[in-house]
Amino acid sequence: MNKETLHQAIIKALINIHDVAHQATQTAISAATDKQNIPEHKYDTLSLEAAYLAHGQAQRVQQCLQDIQAFKALPIKNLSRQDPIHLGALVELYEEQADINKWFFVSPVSGGLTLEFEGQSIQMITLDSPLGKALKNKLLGDEFELNIAGTTRCYEVVALF
Repeated sequence: MNKETLHQAIIKALINIHDVAHQATQTAISAATDKQNIPEHKYDTLSLEAAYLAHGQAQRVQQCLQDIQAFKALPIKNLSRQDPIHLGALVELYEEQADINKWFFVSPVSGGLTLEFEGQSIQMITLDSPLGKALKNKLLGDEFELNIAGTTRCYEVVALF
């Protein structure tokens, strides 16, 4: 799997998220400043609520920009068979209970984001997530268990890029 191409695909996905957040901010600002939303009495709070929403959306836009910059700063390095899993690793795990392989990209940001790449569904995880903590410093071929919400899952690291 080409990590450089994957890196560019992730940046494109992060930019798309930013664009959607920016559009939502513009919509909320329009609603907050629309003449039809001028309060008619002290209990009419539609424009105030829209202003709060616009502020929250603007903060989301700033977070998206920070995520893009943090991800762009992540060095692209292919890992060898002896390298431990760390930030920037692309990992294929075999999940024993489901009898399936899953792909994960260990990222500094945007944990939970899933994208399709070269016919595979790749989920981004951070090292702060339960799976990220369990994966940190594992090697190719390592097996481990992860207990989430009372359910134990068994994994094996089957590929590392």
